Amino acid sequence: MTSPLLVIACGAIARELVRIKRENRWEQVDFQCLPPRLHNRPEQIVAAVEQAIVRAKNDYERIFVAYGDCGTAGRLDAMLARHNVERLPGAHCYEFFAGSDVFGQLAAEEPGSFYLTDFLVHHFERLVIVGLGLDRHPQLMPQYFGNYQRVVYLAQAQSAKLESMARGHAAFLGLAYEYRFCGDQYLTRALGQAVTGICPERKAKTGGV
Repeated sequence: MTSPLLVIACGAIARELVRIKRENRWEQVDFQCLPPRLHNRPEQIVAAVEQAIVRAKNDYERIFVAYGDCGTAGRLDAMLARHNVERLPGAHCYEFFAGSDVFGQLAAEEPGSFYLTDFLVHHFERLVIVGLGLDRHPQLMPQYFGNYQRVVYLAQAQSAKLESMARGHAAFLGLAYEYRFCGDQYLTRALGQAVTGICPERKAKTGGV
């Protein structure tokens, strides 16, 4: 017997997905999160997502992918089209956390913005400092961040601890700091369109997400 919906997702948004599923009572939705390290290896995303789709396609009525393009330069979309699978709108997680309009305004206001999410604030040392080799080769800092002007923290949870950490990360990079609380609303709305596609009774009760 097949289950209604599987969401194959980036591990960098796993915490938010668990929270959204619980708050919206999406019992008929399963999530499979791929390793967060793919966040730094976009060339591996397409193959990893396709393997997950192939493994799961006989066990679910529908599959949805909770990734943006995420640096795959359209290759993710081309693969998903072959499997008739949809994904979250937008270029990356920053866009679907902030909403396309807000993100577009931020990008137009200052193209040289380095974005943080709750996940990246938590794992900044592993993904940015160690991941980019700045712990071993600090002289690379200007090559990586010389064209950036500010850090924008797109927060999902309201946390004084996380905001303090984000300010520290901005100081480490030598960049100005800006805080934007986004919550889960835009991600919930985008996921809700996929979920309500198989749960019309929930859509009728809530009027959509």
